[in-house]
Amino acid sequence: MRTILVTGCSSGIGHHAAHALAARGWRVLATCRQPRDCGRLRAEGLESFPLDQGDETSVARACEQALDLTGGRLDALFANGAHATPGFAEDLPRDALRAIFEANLFGVHDLTRRLIPALRAAPDGRAVWCSSVLGFAAMPWRGAYNSTKHAMEGLADTLRLECRETGPRVILIQPGPIATRIRTNSVPHFERWIDPGASARAAEYARLQARLRAPEPEVPEGHRAHPGRVTRALLRALDAPRPRARYRVTRETRLAEGMRRLLPTALRDALLSRAG
Repeated sequence: MRTILVTGCSSGIGHHAAHALAARGWRVLATCRQPRDCGRLRAEGLESFPLDQGDETSVARACEQALDLTGGRLDALFANGAHATPGFAEDLPRDALRAIFEANLFGVHDLTRRLIPALRAAPDGRAVWCSSVLGFAAMPWRGAYNSTKHAMEGLADTLRLECRETGPRVILIQPGPIATRIRTNSVPHFERWIDPGASARAAEYARLQARLRAPEPEVPEGHRAHPGRVTRALLRALDAPRPRARYRVTRETRLAEGMRRLLPTALRDALLSRAG
């Protein structure tokens, strides 16, 4: 039985992946930021304990607990947990960027480096990070999230090169639009850090606020935006004898990559600015 630690399992991508991996015979350590969500996952039959990527103490405690549970063995990590802080970049205070980088990047780095010895000792250890199409194609309103994922791509590339001979294998998954709760979950971060009324772009925030509070879409299994699309890419990343450095999920991600390679910056900016 192979063992994997998955972060961000309360809903969406992490929740689907944890259950799918368990169904395939993996021992899944399914972590969440909130203890109440861990209780729900345990009721669903998963092993679960808290891990808040934005809290260094929580990361250290969770790594210790994971290795205690497995006798020091770990075959894979799927670092999926992240949040968004919507708003114009000009309105993001420094502390807003500190907070999102702690959760989306620094926590992933800290978690991975603490687990590298166990992953390196596994027969074919793998560290899979969930990036995004926004890790290479920026879009308006998403400056905080864009920047964490762009930084993640550079850090993962470096780690992959440095671990080429020693392991573990370092792999990025780049989902496009997937039906999760990330938009709903971003509302408290928006309300904490952004003051629309004080912004020079106040009139434009009405459209953003309407989108943030719109109902999350429900999509069936097999739909291109279903979290299962990411799970399938994750399974390929975990099982392939020679995994790719990147797995692009959804046609939007592949289209954005084609635009990045083929279109001049001015034309790409014109298209992406309207897509926001």
